[in-house]
Amino acid sequence: MTAVPAEEEPSGRAGPREQVAAAVGLLDRPLTSYYLVLGCSVMLLGLGLTMVLSASSVKQLQATGSAYTLFQKQAMWMAIGLPGMWVASRLPVRTFRALAYPLLLLSLVALVLVLIPGLGRNVNGATRWISLGPLQIQPSEGAKLALVLWGADLLARKERLGQLTEWRPLLVPLLPAAGLLVLLVMLGNDLGTTLVLLTIFLALLWVVGAPGRLFLGIAGLIGLLVSILIVVEPYRMQRLTGFLDPSGNRLTTNYQGIQGLFAVASGGLFGTGLGEGRAKWDYLPHAETDFIFAIVAEEFGLVGTLVVLGLFGLLAYAGLRIARRVKDPFTRLAAAGATAWLVVQAIVNIGAVIAVLPITGIPLPLVSYGGSALIPTLVALGMLLAFAKREPGARQALSARGPGPVVRALSWLGLARR
Repeated sequence: MTAVPAEEEPSGRAGPREQVAAAVGLLDRPLTSYYLVLGCSVMLLGLGLTMVLSASSVKQLQATGSAYTLFQKQAMWMAIGLPGMWVASRLPVRTFRALAYPLLLLSLVALVLVLIPGLGRNVNGATRWISLGPLQIQPSEGAKLALVLWGADLLARKERLGQLTEWRPLLVPLLPAAGLLVLLVMLGNDLGTTLVLLTIFLALLWVVGAPGRLFLGIAGLIGLLVSILIVVEPYRMQRLTGFLDPSGNRLTTNYQGIQGLFAVASGGLFGTGLGEGRAKWDYLPHAETDFIFAIVAEEFGLVGTLVVLGLFGLLAYAGLRIARRVKDPFTRLAAAGATAWLVVQAIVNIGAVIAVLPITGIPLPLVSYGGSALIPTLVALGMLLAFAKREPGARQALSARGPGPVVRALSWLGLARR
C-alpha cells in the first residue's frame, strides 16, 4: 500500500495553502471594491432601518401613538437616497468635478442661513438645522460632500499644473475655503461636524503628498484650535471632564455616556434579542441617533458589534483600494476623502459610545436616524461605486457579467430588449 505524502491533500479537498490562495484571489478581482462597497452599504442600511425601529419604538409610541413614526420617516429618506446612490454610481467623473463648485457655494449659503435668527433651529445647544415647514435640513452634512469634491478637484488641477511643490500654492485657496466652512459650522456650535470636515481636509493633504513638516504643522494647528474651542464653551468642557472622570458626573453631564455603557455591558456575547433592550425605555437619550450603536450592542451583543465594525472595516478597505488602484488624480483624492469622512465619523461615534472618545454628537453613518446625514452619505457611496468601475479591468468584468437582475426582470416581462 503506497503511503500518501504528508504535504498532499486527498482528492477533492483543498489544503490550507489553496484556501488562502483562493481568498487572496477573491480580493484581487477587478470588481472586488465595487461589490464590497455595495454589499457593506446595503447591509448597514438594512441594519440601520431595523435598529431605528427598535431604538425609537417606545419613545414614539408615547409621543405619537405609533411605534413606527421614525421608522417610516427613515424608510422615506432611504427611498430618496437609494435612487440618488444609483444615479451617482452611473455618473462620469467629469460630472462630479462639474458639481464641485456649485455644491460648495450652495453649502456656504446654506450654512450662513442657518445662523440667521428665525431660520436656523437650535437643538441640544447646536444650531445645525434649517426648518422648511415639516422638513428640517442640516446643511453641514452636505458640506462634507462639497469639501470632498471641491478639494479633490482643486488639488487635481494643481497637481496637473505642477503647483504642489510649495506650501503656498498647495494651501491656497484650499485652506481658506475649508476654514470658512469650519468657521460657519463652529458658529453653530457643532464640534462633531467640524472634526469630520477637518479630517477630510487632512486626508486630502495626505493623499496629495503634502510635505511632512507642513502636514504636522497643520495637524498641530488644528489640535490647538479644537482645544481652544473646547475650553471656551462650558458644555464642551463638561463633556470632556465627564469623559475623563465618568463616575463624578454620572447623574448630570455624563448621564448619556454612563447609560450607553450600561446598554453595551448588558448585551453580553449574543445580546438580549432584537426589540428586547431596556435602555430605550427612557433611560438612554438619543438612542436612535448618536447612541444607536449602544442599542446594537445591547440587543445583538458582542457578536453584533463585531459585525458592524467588520462592515465599516471592509468599507474602509474598499475605499482605500479604489483610491490606490485608480489612475486619475481627482478620483484618487475624492475616493480617499470620502472614505476618511465615513470611516472617521464611524470611529468617533462608536468611540463615544464605548467611552474611549468624548461625546461629540455625530451620527453613525447609514445606521443612525436622519435624512440630512443619510442622503449625502448614499451619494458619496454611489460616487465610490462609480470610481470602482474605473479600476483596471473593472469595465471589462462588468461587460462580461451581462445584464443585471433588474434588466433581466424587465426582459422577462417584455419591457426591455433581450
